[in-house]
Amino acid sequence: MTREIRLNAFDMATIGHIQQGMWTHPRDRSLEYRTLDHWVDLARLLERGLFDGLFLADVLGVYDVYEGAPDAALRGAVQVPLLDPLALVPAMAHATQHLGFGVTCNLAFEPPWLFARRMASLDHLTAGRTGWNIVTGYLDSAARAMGFSAQMAHDDRYDLAEEYMALMYALWEGGWEDGAVLADRARGIYTDPSRVHRVRHQGKQWQLDAVPLWEPSPQRTPVLYQAGASERGRAFAARHAECVFLNAGSKANVARLVGDIRARAARPILAFVGATVVVGRTTKDARDRLEEYRRHASTEAALAHASASLGIDFSRYGLDEPIEAGPGNAIRSNVEAMRGWTKRKLIEQFVLGSRQPPIVGSATEVADELQSWVDETGVDGFNLSRTIVPESLESFIDLVVPVLQERGRFKRAYGAGTYREKLFGAGPRLAAPHPAATIRI
Repeated sequence: MTREIRLNAFDMATIGHIQQGMWTHPRDRSLEYRTLDHWVDLARLLERGLFDGLFLADVLGVYDVYEGAPDAALRGAVQVPLLDPLALVPAMAHATQHLGFGVTCNLAFEPPWLFARRMASLDHLTAGRTGWNIVTGYLDSAARAMGFSAQMAHDDRYDLAEEYMALMYALWEGGWEDGAVLADRARGIYTDPSRVHRVRHQGKQWQLDAVPLWEPSPQRTPVLYQAGASERGRAFAARHAECVFLNAGSKANVARLVGDIRARAARPILAFVGATVVVGRTTKDARDRLEEYRRHASTEAALAHASASLGIDFSRYGLDEPIEAGPGNAIRSNVEAMRGWTKRKLIEQFVLGSRQPPIVGSATEVADELQSWVDETGVDGFNLSRTIVPESLESFIDLVVPVLQERGRFKRAYGAGTYREKLFGAGPRLAAPHPAATIRI
């Protein structure tokens, strides 16, 4: 049985997201990121293309590892300046009917009760189309911005996350029973007090004694994303995530990671792999477009991005000097992949200002490669990062989507219901054996 391919757009409320330097291209419109029209137009475009969701990344610190300063990131607009992604979603949701919204929020610096209310509010206002990408952060600059001297150690952050998730489930699932809201005008009773429960938590990191102020949202718990590929990250994903986001790497390694996470979870999990596509009407057209884009790629900005992601100051290395990829608090799976590399090898990967090599070709060739990834690795779909805005997504939707549809590998219409229902074809709320379901009253 052939599986339909899932598609998210992978973006960020900033100018330079993954492919550094593309904002200098004369056709790029990412400089409009500060306007609601920019994001509403993007949401409508994605819904026209029947995308499952818009996955919005976020960080809370500046990239200041390269040369020990933020200068390169500031010069190249490397995820700075950056807006709060949650502020964008209500406008995009109001302009669409089906598109889901996966938003990155760092739990290490979010007061649990306030965050639970914010996400429940978003789930209400989007009619159940919200998702949360669970992250614990990796930038010391973010920790300093929040009043700490440095990030917590990698595994300690996952301990923190386990407690946080238990508290989230208690607030979203255990506060209000499904029948608590009566909205009885005749008797003047909106809520049945006997069906609303105080949430008490006494943990290592947080203490709480409160009645949730919000009534149950359509999904209660938003669709849960997670992107950790380290040993600890995979264990966390298997316990909590519904969707996992993986870096491309080799197909063999992605297949290994997907198989490992699903075996640990023993429940449905969707896997998305990061991808960048440059597509043309012909192979030559695509290659010409790639060369045009390459003239705008920024090596310095890409090094600033990679230095922060890996916790390695690449300015300290000569081109052919072996890079020391020791333990640290950056993204561990990325660091492990750097063993044996040199700075020259790293720079050679920067085809379009990132370490992610693009898929380049005609619509048929791109569709072939996407299908190959799904069929050979077990992933369900892709998080497509932008190159030129909105050109890259318009080309993909106009050229690649029809080919996938003709092959029976992509939907021709949205299903009904919430974000979770569209993704999994089941109910709007998390079901057993997910730990959230055990808390629901």
